[in-house]
Order: sequence, then C-alpha cells, then structure tokens
Amino acid sequence: MSNLIAPSILAADFANLQRDIEMVNTSEADWFHIDIMDGVFVPNISFGMPVLKAITKHAKKTVDVHLMIVDPDRYIQTFADLGADVLTVHYEACTHLHRTVQAIKAAGMKAGVALNPHTPIAVLEDIIADLDLVCLMSVNPGFGGQSFIPNTYKKVRQLSHLIEFVNSDCKIEIDGGVTNKNANALIEAGADVLVAGSFVFKSENPTATISDLKNIVG
Repeated sequence: MSNLIAPSILAADFANLQRDIEMVNTSEADWFHIDIMDGVFVPNISFGMPVLKAITKHAKKTVDVHLMIVDPDRYIQTFADLGADVLTVHYEACTHLHRTVQAIKAAGMKAGVALNPHTPIAVLEDIIADLDLVCLMSVNPGFGGQSFIPNTYKKVRQLSHLIEFVNSDCKIEIDGGVTNKNANALIEAGADVLVAGSFVFKSENPTATISDLKNIVG
C-alpha cells in the first residue's frame, strides 16, 4: 500500500480556508490533518469547534483530528458529531488511556495515540493492539514550521516492530517537519501516514508538492 499524505490545515491560509480545503480535495492527498490546541497542553491555541465544523462541511476526504489538549475525554462525542473520522489523543494527556481509546471507538471513530519526542515507544506495549493509529511527533508539539528531530527514525523502526509483533493493522503517522528530504527514509523505516503543513502550504505549488510526497517510494 502506498503511503498516505495528510496536509496539516494549521499551515493553511485561514483567510482563504475554503480555497485551501478545495485544493486538498482535488489533490492526491488522502487525509486532512487538523490540530486542535488548547494553550494548556501545548503553548499555543489553534482553532476550535466552529472552524472544524467549517472544515468538515467542505472536506471530501478522511478527517484526521489531532487533539493537543488536556482532558480530551470531555470532547470525544463532540468531535465525532463534528465529523472526525480519526481522533488522536496524546499519551501524555490521558490518565486512563485505555478508557479514552475505547470511548473514541464507541463514538464511531478510529482511535489514535500521539507520542511526544521524549516519550518512548515502550509505553504503548499494553495498548497497541487496540489502536488504529500512532502519531509520532517529530517536533515538539505546539507550533508549525519546526525542524525535524532525527531520533524519529529510530522510533518509527521500534514502533513498526511492535506493531508487527502483535500482528496489528495500526498505522504509523509522522507529524512535524516532514519534507521531501526525509519522507523517503521515514517510509523505509515503516511510516504509513505523513503529515505535512508548512512544506505543502508554503510551497509555490501545493498540489504538486503533495503529489511529490505521495509518489515517494520507500
């Protein structure tokens, strides 16, 4: 299966959001990646429910919502109602991760767990069989446009082995600093989904940039 490309709407032009959503719709991208930040779990605030509602109204592809918020359990049903297909919570933000994952699935969404750069893969050993997606942060969460952390390659390989060991269909997503310079090595290491924000939306031709990423073969 070819790798999936998920442009990060955080890097879109908010004054022309519908235009950028339509661009993703007509491009070779597979998912919309939408970061919800609360200014508490991460030192930034992105956008909330009204903007997500506007995005899902026009999005014609999988809506991949990444919650960088404390106590995400409060909003699981809300995000399901707003049209999220995949809901990812941070390991570091969940006291009862298994319960949270089950609640996401019960609400009809695929369940993802994100790990910050300092969090080891081993913490997922007892939950990996229940997950549809693991999002490895390849930058520190909270801001777009950061540089990729090279230790991510090792974590992708470790996670790939763990998924294989439990015979899971869980996908590996990479979020942060993804470009055409590191995409190939990430896919070779075992990544399935590449999130790209600034690299796509700040390029001269975002549609062509998405196509380039989509057609990189690991």
